Amino acid sequence: MDAEQDRLQNPFNMDEACTNCDALPETRTQVVHGYGDVGAEFLFVGDSPSQAADRTGVPFTGDAAGERLQRVLGELGFSRSPPESTEPDLQNVFLTYLARCRHPERPATDAEVTNCDPFLTAEIRMINPHIIVPVGERALTSLAVEYTTRAPDEFDIETAHATTIRGRGFELVPMKALEVQTDADTEAFVEHLVENVLGRDYRQTKGRRSR
Repeated sequence: MDAEQDRLQNPFNMDEACTNCDALPETRTQVVHGYGDVGAEFLFVGDSPSQAADRTGVPFTGDAAGERLQRVLGELGFSRSPPESTEPDLQNVFLTYLARCRHPERPATDAEVTNCDPFLTAEIRMINPHIIVPVGERALTSLAVEYTTRAPDEFDIETAHATTIRGRGFELVPMKALEVQTDADTEAFVEHLVENVLGRDYRQTKGRRSR
């Protein structure tokens, strides 16, 4: 699987007509694969596309929740676009989801997340990020299973928000779901990344690599 970094949207050419989940091809507008810098050191992982992302085809865009994250990325120096952009100009960050399709009446099922896991696993392996940001409780639980040695039920997004968790080859910096974040939550997350992640050599987690 080769990356095409001349484009930010689905740069790994993942299946845009996926039919692995019987219920979703008829309900989605499109499959929403990852978006961003294929050489990113930071990877943000949400649950599944919002109604807005289903429309734009770009994770975390098109609504107030997406604009909140895009403002965060701008403050951290990862985005060179206004928060309302539906095709943000990103650097050193990649955005993706556990599940790639939206059902308008319910969250993604566990089976649907499992069906999409090969997409996420491939993105993580290809990007090889240093920091993974699980956005919301479900993303934290799912990633904790795979990338930490602790049981998923040890993690609570309320207490894990804006902290660093040592993983197996990565560090996790959880973020509360964007829809429920307060301005104070968002400020705490940005402050933690600036002071405790960007302010040190976080690359020690995996060892240095050339870019």
